[in-house]
Amino acid sequence: MPSPDTANSHFGVPVVDFAKWHTSSACSEKQKIASQLADACKTVGFVYIINHLLPPEKVAEAFAWSKKLFELTQGQKMLAPHPPGHVVHRGYSWPGLEKVSNSMGDEADTAELVKELRQVYPKNQTKSRQEKKTGAPFPDTHRQESYEIGSDHYPEQPNIWLPNDILPGFRAFMTSFYWESWTNAKMILQAIAMGLGLDDEDYFLHHHSGHENQLRLLHYPAVPAANIEQEATRMGAHSDWGSITMLFQDDCGGLEVMIPSVPPPSGFPLDPSIRESAI
Repeated sequence: MPSPDTANSHFGVPVVDFAKWHTSSACSEKQKIASQLADACKTVGFVYIINHLLPPEKVAEAFAWSKKLFELTQGQKMLAPHPPGHVVHRGYSWPGLEKVSNSMGDEADTAELVKELRQVYPKNQTKSRQEKKTGAPFPDTHRQESYEIGSDHYPEQPNIWLPNDILPGFRAFMTSFYWESWTNAKMILQAIAMGLGLDDEDYFLHHHSGHENQLRLLHYPAVPAANIEQEATRMGAHSDWGSITMLFQDDCGGLEVMIPSVPPPSGFPLDPSIRESAI
């Protein structure tokens, strides 16, 4: 199976071009793309996909809507709050609601640790074991806010929309973007199946209806640089739990990935200049 061209990569992350997936009728062209994608997933775990089905203009419009959303007042955003508990992930999550644990299993799951990991701190009033032990304030961690959207036909995860008069057009656009993203995801799942040598190109589609997906808008409010230097994190190291994650970056960048060939704790920043890419 051919490996992705090492010259056609950024920071060790392969770039796979899907242009001929749509335009070529030759099975060999699709097989080449599929093999590159599957090999990248197996050897690196991350990949830039360019010339996919979502045009740059559509992605830019999604970022523009996201910006409008997070520029609303806190009171306006709280008109669509994330519901209590860990079952339903929809609506607006304010800074401090969600945390990612960096525990690697080297600590006993004491009652104190479990309580701390589950603690929700309103308005970023975070405390850590370091602060409790030393009395020194710990910089803000997990300074992020998000808005989760899904299918309107998935009762297990009902959407929580803002009132239309708060942000007219937001719901209509995001609903459309959700399903266009799913069309793109189907193409990727088909390519992975072909790249793995499965007889049925739609193998993974038999297990994904499109209704269980999540469209997540993320915003990281500004924090003092000194806080970052004191080991504050925006979003700690983690693994996503879905089959695949498509991620679009703006020109701020900031995301880092861990790849098998580089021992921790080193990571590679993803190049934000590839604006039309999905990961």
